[in-house]
Amino acid sequence: MAQGVLGFKYEEEKHDTGMTGLAGLPVYLDLMQAMGLPEEIGRHIHVKERGWTDAQMVLSLILLNLAGGDCVEDLRKVERDEGFCRILRRVCPWGIKRRERREYERRWRKEQRRSVPSPSAVFRYLSVFHNGEQEKKRIEGKAFVPVPNEHLRGLVKVNQGMAAFMQKRAPQKTATLDQDATLVETAKRDALYSYQGFKSYQPLNTWWAEQQMVLHTEFRDGNVPASHEQLRVLKESLAMLPEGVEQVRLRSDTAGYQHSLLRYCERGEDGRFGRIEFAIGADVTPEFKRAVLMEVEDQDWKPIYKEFDGSRIKTNQEWAEVCFVPNAIGHRRDRFRYRYIAIRESMGSMDLPGMVMSQQAFPFPTVQMDLQRYKLFGLVTNLDWDGERLIHWHRERCGKSEEAHSVMKGDFAGGKMPSGDFGENGAWWWIMILAMNVNTIMKRLVLGGSWASRRMKAIRFSLINIPGRIVERSRELIIRLVKGHPVLDLYLEARGRIMGMIPVPG
Repeated sequence: MAQGVLGFKYEEEKHDTGMTGLAGLPVYLDLMQAMGLPEEIGRHIHVKERGWTDAQMVLSLILLNLAGGDCVEDLRKVERDEGFCRILRRVCPWGIKRRERREYERRWRKEQRRSVPSPSAVFRYLSVFHNGEQEKKRIEGKAFVPVPNEHLRGLVKVNQGMAAFMQKRAPQKTATLDQDATLVETAKRDALYSYQGFKSYQPLNTWWAEQQMVLHTEFRDGNVPASHEQLRVLKESLAMLPEGVEQVRLRSDTAGYQHSLLRYCERGEDGRFGRIEFAIGADVTPEFKRAVLMEVEDQDWKPIYKEFDGSRIKTNQEWAEVCFVPNAIGHRRDRFRYRYIAIRESMGSMDLPGMVMSQQAFPFPTVQMDLQRYKLFGLVTNLDWDGERLIHWHRERCGKSEEAHSVMKGDFAGGKMPSGDFGENGAWWWIMILAMNVNTIMKRLVLGGSWASRRMKAIRFSLINIPGRIVERSRELIIRLVKGHPVLDLYLEARGRIMGMIPVPG
């Protein structure tokens, strides 16, 4: 009987063939081993789960993220990839001493064999990251960030080691930190409502622009605003920066417009980096609007251009310096005079029959100048750069760190939480961050060139999800690709570069 419209059939292989649909994923195994990631996990995390080491647990979830899985149950699909699991059993008893390795190998001679933890084992493992004592301190209707337990702090230290690995091989003297929160919508019963009106979590992320890595993240409830304890998160992020960084700059939207944060940066209160240069979105308050209307003359407005195909094209936005001192610091003896920049964008003609412009309500700040209405934005900074350069530099935050949020939730498993318990979800989020940073290191240090800007969809299609056959011969493990496949040369070049990253003993 025909199976479908076209003349082909599906049948199951009668025997295990050693086939894998993830022939590119072992290259990531190579990289993680060269990075010393299994040892880092074993050093900082001490949970373990019934025969599985911490390295096996965490790295299995990193591999799940890289392969495209977005929930714990997807581990069953990885387990069904017989060829890839054969590789795992042969080369990846991570973080195990020689005696334990022999016991591990004997275990897999039994009838029941697993190469990755079962979903139930992973759920038990993640539950250890939940801090039940902190949950008792919650107050309804109040923003609250639970203190992470030692296991969750261990994941932070693993990421710190990853940043140090990247810095050692691609040194950067400047660290531009972009702080921004993202909403992760969820249907979990205990999740809280965000300012957008739906249940969510709202992690606050610190993006290191020069290294294209997430330096720090703090998993939060949906009702916790990005501005909540942002200075504390900045201090924690600064402590994670590796050696070799000499200067720090900070970019943020209006959530970062907190005078305690601005003062900390301008005073140079950080003992390691001193004064921190910043550009942060400023609240467009009635006082700010009044300063714009009274202090800025029409001739003071300067056009903002954008680059396109080597040409500078004038936009419908303009900028001007504003002499403005907020009331919050106006009476302080130790106040600092920051630069305030106003940006206005023409809204065009908004007149409709029977409507009065002044009675319209817009979801963004506006200002009426002569006969024209403008959107109005503010920027505060302690940099002395030209205004247009400063604006473009500040907007780079939107292009990269916010793109990273899309990658976290769409390309990796950050968009789907596994549990109703806060700590479990926090661990899941942190492990997703580790997977994302492993991929960044792969793209920038190993693959290079045009690969550095590719999204995971393209990388999975061209590098990871490649069919191959696993062959064991003369004590060698071989991954065979179809004859003439162009990715073979890429694999060989990548593994050669990874070999060069291994520290020379002594």
